[in-house]
Amino acid sequence: MYKNILNSEDSENENNKSEVKDKIDNVKELGNTGLANPNRKIQVLSIIGQIEGHSVLPPQTKTTKYEHIIPQLIDIEQNEDVKGLLIVLNTVGGDVEAGLAISEMISSMSKATVSIVIGGGHSIGVPLATSSDFSFITPSATMIVHPVRMNGFVIGVSQTFEYFKKMQDRINEFIVRTSNIKQDTLEKLMLQTDDLLNDVGTMLIGKQAVDCGLIDQVGGIHEAIDKLNELIEK
Repeated sequence: MYKNILNSEDSENENNKSEVKDKIDNVKELGNTGLANPNRKIQVLSIIGQIEGHSVLPPQTKTTKYEHIIPQLIDIEQNEDVKGLLIVLNTVGGDVEAGLAISEMISSMSKATVSIVIGGGHSIGVPLATSSDFSFITPSATMIVHPVRMNGFVIGVSQTFEYFKKMQDRINEFIVRTSNIKQDTLEKLMLQTDDLLNDVGTMLIGKQAVDCGLIDQVGGIHEAIDKLNELIEK
């Protein structure tokens, strides 16, 4: 009997170690522990660093890979036990196509969604922040709104400029559709020339993002979770 008790304790310890290892692996690979807790009512999705799209970024760059995010969103949408999703943002932007794809997926979910910008929500991080049902920004967090740009070799023909215009129109339409900002205000912020060093655009800090209609409210994690629970009840 004593041997059975020891075997039972060993088995339980092994299971605990396995669960801890799974959580650590999820944090390393996906940036969250959500997959280890599939029955949790509120799931957390962290989008940090640079959004990695079709091209692989250097290993020293902190990235969020869209091929990791999209399957998680589908799993959350299909899981009947999950009632709400909290999106935590601290991103410098990145791949426009990937960021806009993730934003559209979040916007189309049937679950209650709340986003919070805790450090930065720059560039394509702006539509990611506005894609949720309700958005928050911490008082010291920043958002940089600027036009689409491209690094590297660019063919200087009219088709290239038309492509840039269409891409910018897609982003602007999404932001206006999912926030309270006006089209004219958004374009004015994007084309401002006296705010950023050697760049075109505007940096918004905390309440400034709320005042222009881009974000719904200034607040922290506590306020964001309270709002998410409120939306779930509704």
